[in-house]
Amino acid sequence: MNRPLALDRVRVVLSRTSHPGNIGAAARAMKTMGLRRLWLVAPACFPDEVATARASGAADVLESAQVVGTLQEALADTVFSAAITARRRELSLPRMHAREAAVEIVGRTLDGEVALVFGNETSGMSNEEVGLCSMPVTIPTDAEFSSLNLGAAVQLLAYELRLAACTPPPPQDAQAEAATHADFEGFMVHLEHAVTMSGFHDPKNPKKLLPRMRRMFNRVRLEREEVALLRGMLTTFEQPKRR
Repeated sequence: MNRPLALDRVRVVLSRTSHPGNIGAAARAMKTMGLRRLWLVAPACFPDEVATARASGAADVLESAQVVGTLQEALADTVFSAAITARRRELSLPRMHAREAAVEIVGRTLDGEVALVFGNETSGMSNEEVGLCSMPVTIPTDAEFSSLNLGAAVQLLAYELRLAACTPPPPQDAQAEAATHADFEGFMVHLEHAVTMSGFHDPKNPKKLLPRMRRMFNRVRLEREEVALLRGMLTTFEQPKRR
């Protein structure tokens, strides 16, 4: 079966991977399902011969991998990102199981680049990393033994994405351009500044205002024009009032 074009807009992001063998295993898992775009955030060891050996025929995926220092960099030009995490976190968006999430992820490729984000093998994704993503996704494993190694987790999600991508989507009307991760983060920085300067937000006693606002706007799936509109409003609010 040919590789669905939607998969060309999917990047697999591995954050803070500690063992190069897991990077190779992930590359092999990706290639078997037609995924080619690997991003590595601060890997402990890469490039590495162990990674190449474990890739077993997917060395080309490793050779074209993008290595960056932060998750922010890996997500900057994406319009949607899914955090693969098993842990429940306070104030996070509702979690989706891998199969239903794959349909959402593939659908978002119509708007632009999307990312599938996996955390460190031992600690998983941090709260901060999950907060940077659009949606948390979980693999419905057995509650008594839920541990999956990184390569297996990538394989499962890659399979679900391929399955979703091979299913013809319903026809859609033309859509406005979706806001990128960088657009959204720029808006959140602007929003934090505005609510702080207005006195509505107290940095010394922040409570949960900013995480709640982030969660609220993540649910909306903002368009670029909407971000520009909101930032224009914030700029107006920041200007001194005339008497």
